[in-house]
Amino acid sequence: MITKKVNSVQDAIEGIKNGMTIMFGGFGLCGIPENTIAALVNTSISDLTCISNNAGVDDFGLGLLLQKKQIKKMISSYVGENAEFERQMLSGELEVELTPQGTLAERCRAAQAGIPAFFTPAGYGTEVAEGKEAREFNGKMHIMEEAFKADFAIVKAWKGDEAGNLIFKGTARNFNACMAGAGKITIAEVEELVPVGTLDPNQIHIPGIMVQRIFQGEKFEKRIEQRTVRARN
Repeated sequence: MITKKVNSVQDAIEGIKNGMTIMFGGFGLCGIPENTIAALVNTSISDLTCISNNAGVDDFGLGLLLQKKQIKKMISSYVGENAEFERQMLSGELEVELTPQGTLAERCRAAQAGIPAFFTPAGYGTEVAEGKEAREFNGKMHIMEEAFKADFAIVKAWKGDEAGNLIFKGTARNFNACMAGAGKITIAEVEELVPVGTLDPNQIHIPGIMVQRIFQGEKFEKRIEQRTVRARN
């Protein structure tokens, strides 16, 4: 029986080196691979290119890697919750490639599916289109976007088995689902790791063939980016 299980987060990140390109699942602080990010913060790895919908907040998520200047370039669609990100971008310390959110997701999905490029109308006529091929389809201009080329994809799931099959919970499915299998190596951290055969095949969102390493995280804070509550009557 093939097992993808590794014994620790340190084993999971083995092989990540300076200058690599890494995808990080999650949306805001929902569904981010907290344990793996924390492990990378405790290394001297630097000059990373990070592909993520956003850059976390100042004291959590990818914001922790930004604080230690471990990220050279961010490829994201939303970065409005991180003051350190803003400071580094405006000072020229951090290279930033802003990408429409749907395009970001599709570039991940294209990499996952082995599709080298696709055409989309999003961004045509803006800075996003600079240097990219444009073509007309059905009377509307589109630009060509290439699939991402990542060394590692790091995702977080609610439950997984030792063969790498994954189940996401609620909105934590977000970018995790399209990033799984989109890197040369996919690392999955899960809240609960179960033996093969435990999961209902009809409930699996990502098959184990797309995952190379899986481990059970020790701690999940599951922070809320902006907590908004209604006043009591």
